[in-house]
Amino acid sequence: MKKLLIFTVLISQILLFKSCFVAKDYERDDAFEPDEKLFRTDEIEKQKDTLSVAEISWREVFTDSLLQNHIDEALTNNLDVRIALQQIMVADAFFKEGKAGYLPEISFSGNINYQNLAPNSQFGNFFNSITQYEAPIDLSWEADVWGKIRSNKRATQAAYLQSVAGHQAIKTELIAQVASLYYQIAALDEQIKITEKTINTRKKSLATTEALKSSGRLTKVAVKQTEAQVYTAEALLFDLKNELWIAENALTILKAKEPNRPERNTLREQRIGTQIETGVPAQLLRNRPDVVAAEYELINAFELTNVARASLYPSFSLNAGTGLQSLRFSDFFSSNSIFYNALGGFTQPVFNRRALRTQLEAAEGQQEQAALQFQQTLLTAGQEVSNALYSLSMFQERLLIKEKEFRAYLEAFEYSEDLLKNGLADYLEVLNAQENVLNTELDVVENKRQVLESNVELYRALGGGWQ
Repeated sequence: MKKLLIFTVLISQILLFKSCFVAKDYERDDAFEPDEKLFRTDEIEKQKDTLSVAEISWREVFTDSLLQNHIDEALTNNLDVRIALQQIMVADAFFKEGKAGYLPEISFSGNINYQNLAPNSQFGNFFNSITQYEAPIDLSWEADVWGKIRSNKRATQAAYLQSVAGHQAIKTELIAQVASLYYQIAALDEQIKITEKTINTRKKSLATTEALKSSGRLTKVAVKQTEAQVYTAEALLFDLKNELWIAENALTILKAKEPNRPERNTLREQRIGTQIETGVPAQLLRNRPDVVAAEYELINAFELTNVARASLYPSFSLNAGTGLQSLRFSDFFSSNSIFYNALGGFTQPVFNRRALRTQLEAAEGQQEQAALQFQQTLLTAGQEVSNALYSLSMFQERLLIKEKEFRAYLEAFEYSEDLLKNGLADYLEVLNAQENVLNTELDVVENKRQVLESNVELYRALGGGWQ
């Protein structure tokens, strides 16, 4: 009866402790739920019922076959992607260990213990020496009373899912980088052609001005100004070729290859394969892998805080052992050599130089850091979507204006040339018109690249590319 009473009191105390602490379940804070304010644009309101482009495969967005080949190579060979895959394997190994936390630990060993006894020892008068053969099997199991094992399992699961999301984030960034460099290279190709064509045109103009000077219709000043314009265009050509060289090398490095000249189509052939739609704000949490990774980092820190808190409470364990034990090897496999033992108990930390309390405080601080980082990642994601939406709209409108500006300057140049030939215009007007034509035509090409890259940036900002 007395033993039953002690057992009842012990169980009551356990239940009382457990009522004070049970490992909490993670719930996302309402402050981390995105809304329209996060994006600072009316476009979200217009697209609430649309499918986000982030859920569309990159192959449907980037339809250029050569660009697709470059992206495929980068996803296969890029070193950052391969490093991230190894990180997933590491996290998976720890996750498997966490899942096995509920299982007991079982170990098997074999021992031969020889002991030579001193004559003055306790048993020295009876034995000169003792040889004992042992083959024990030991079992140890801890009851998950406070949810420590469960929380540790969830923490390792969150760490694994964070590594998966991190891999997806690298793929998203990589695809955007490859596409942007590809469009930059195509734009530089076009600008180089324009500049080379301009140089030839200016050299013809130089020959014309020299002829007009010989006839006395122009001065040497006009000739030198025309000559200077040729040199200006030639210097610009060197700059453009240098930018092209750097961009080509950057693209090949993303594919983990030696620098070379990558294949590409012209800028005129580039199209975005689908209309960019943002989708509803809540989709940002599901589609942006860096946001997903940040939340899993928070979940990991949350569960590790549970583990640290549970370490302050008693641990209940069961230890058991069985095996063979004999003084003579000839009797080792006899039934009389079998032994077994069992021990159940609990351990309550009392004084450990504040180690457990420090672990809990550190875990709580790391959880708060992870929460702030998650909030920062979400705000950054909203800012990037907002910027990309606005930039895309502005560059599209700017391109239309720049095309009109180019046509106006081109007509002005053609008119000024006709007037010059008839002696009705000053040659400075022709030079200015000629310079404006080159600058605006280069601007048009650059603006086309910016429109394409704004589409790429919006696709990346919405979390597209890893699907």
